Amino acid sequence: MVKTKNLDTFPHVPLSRERILRAAIRLADDGGIESLSMRKLAQELGVKAMSLYNHVADKDDLLDGIVDIVVGEIEVPVLDIDWKTAMRRRATSAHEILLRHPWAAIALMSRMNVGPAMLRYIDATLGCLREAGFSFEMADHAWNAIDSHIYGFTLQELNFPIRETDYSEAAAMGLSLIPVDNYPYMNQLTRYVMDGRYDGIHDFEFGLDLILNGLDIALAKEVKT
Repeated sequence: MVKTKNLDTFPHVPLSRERILRAAIRLADDGGIESLSMRKLAQELGVKAMSLYNHVADKDDLLDGIVDIVVGEIEVPVLDIDWKTAMRRRATSAHEILLRHPWAAIALMSRMNVGPAMLRYIDATLGCLREAGFSFEMADHAWNAIDSHIYGFTLQELNFPIRETDYSEAAAMGLSLIPVDNYPYMNQLTRYVMDGRYDGIHDFEFGLDLILNGLDIALAKEVKT
């Protein structure tokens, strides 16, 4: 059986911005964005580091480019379905994509991302909310509230120190740290998890429902005024 090699191992494949950015995403996915450097990227592509600068201006341009590619993977809201359904799909898609690229959530929150995919993503989101009846001010508040949930939940899921399968065992081990006399409610909740009466697993959809339902109420009030 002939083993297929990665295209990046063949020197005749022309260097391009797209090829560079895709290779950078692979490196970031494997080792984190902090491990991404122009030198490592050049090694991955089998070229000299200076040749990269014919296609990307600098490290910041590289980071902006890979963030925009990741954003382009997220489902954008459409106008031919109910706004809550559209925003739910957007949020669920974003959560899944950010879990697939663990470095991307921080990069999205910490950079001024103005690539075409990001601008389309934001404009489609605002358009969905505006066409549903939200004012521009409320639409801006709404999508930022949803994104805060997406980013916060995703980062917690990526960085939580205990695996979901270990929650019951961890609860049993930590019970002695929260005596019932001092922390009665935490103690009771921990026993629920320890005994298997509650799995302790947080639900992305639960928080999303609260936000969307709250926005639905806010929209109804805004329409009346």
